[in-house]
Amino acid sequence: MSDKFQPFELERMMSKWEHRVEYNLSESGVHPLSMRELVEDQDELEQLISTSLNYPQTNGTLELRQRIAALYADAKPENILVTNGCAEANFNTVRTLMQPGDEIVVMTPNYAQIWGIAENLGHPPRALPLIENGGWSLDLEALQNVVSEKTKLIAVCTPNNPTGYILKQDEIDALVAAADRVGAWLLADEVYAGTEHASDEVTPSLWGRYDRVIAMGSLSKAYALPGLRIGWVVAPEEMVDDIWARMEYTTICATLLSNKLAAIALRPEVRSKLLNRTREYVRGGYKILEEWVDEQDGIFQVIPPEAAAIAFLRYKLEINSTQLVEHLIQDTSVFVAPGDHFGLDGFLRVSYGLPTDYLREGLSRIHAGVQSLG
Repeated sequence: MSDKFQPFELERMMSKWEHRVEYNLSESGVHPLSMRELVEDQDELEQLISTSLNYPQTNGTLELRQRIAALYADAKPENILVTNGCAEANFNTVRTLMQPGDEIVVMTPNYAQIWGIAENLGHPPRALPLIENGGWSLDLEALQNVVSEKTKLIAVCTPNNPTGYILKQDEIDALVAAADRVGAWLLADEVYAGTEHASDEVTPSLWGRYDRVIAMGSLSKAYALPGLRIGWVVAPEEMVDDIWARMEYTTICATLLSNKLAAIALRPEVRSKLLNRTREYVRGGYKILEEWVDEQDGIFQVIPPEAAAIAFLRYKLEINSTQLVEHLIQDTSVFVAPGDHFGLDGFLRVSYGLPTDYLREGLSRIHAGVQSLG
């Protein structure tokens, strides 16, 4: 384990600023649902209000695990572990898998949680890059070079955070072949499945492609329910049990109310409604962002994301991305995520899954803040 703790820089910054600015364009999901929007039936709402605030089954209620399992081919409730967000799923999975001397390969750019966990556990990560001039496609040559006999885990994110790129079939085949060659596990963060721009078909999971796939899901992004803090692991039964044992050292379980509300959200007819709502936010918001980028005199460039409610904007300014974000906070009270927190300086991650007026004003303030740099 590393002697020096590596803070999670993105979440540190978000924790400090997301509720203090007037316009928060740093979030990576769509505008959240209210309880009233989720639970429309008054009898069902009354039943929830009457719920005894006890512990649930600690790996997730059977009803919820059945509904999650139904989203994955040939999965059973025993293949599911319900966690406090995908963050806990990632943390305990890495803790379960990695042993002294093991190596981990992590897709970049990426939500840097797994990268930081690995560093703090004494496993310096090896980067598996996405190629910007290839439309953020996977660097297949690098894949062959970074995966070694010591590789225990390959971690990818598809659809990707922050680029919105969806891995293609040949890239998935190459990842599976590389993992199989050395007996590594393949961890697929799939929390943005359901936020696709061009299709109403949910991005297929990597689950089932290989016997050592661990798929991660969450209600925070595509379902617009981040406050429930419900995530999950889909894995072989023995691995699920091993990760569950680690969870008993962290949070023990997600709350009973969150389990119940999550089961409602994943009821087929409700799930369909939530995903349709998300796609409306994603598709409408991106049009506004794209028009705004076109009006910025070439300062910003974007490769259109294929999914998600975030865009990774390259900018042509002589300033570090964290410094630029700090300037925008202080000068215009708008907050976006800096690219160096994803391993690439010279970029901003900007959310657009927001109400139209709020998004337009937030973007207007970014423009004003950039102009004030002189």
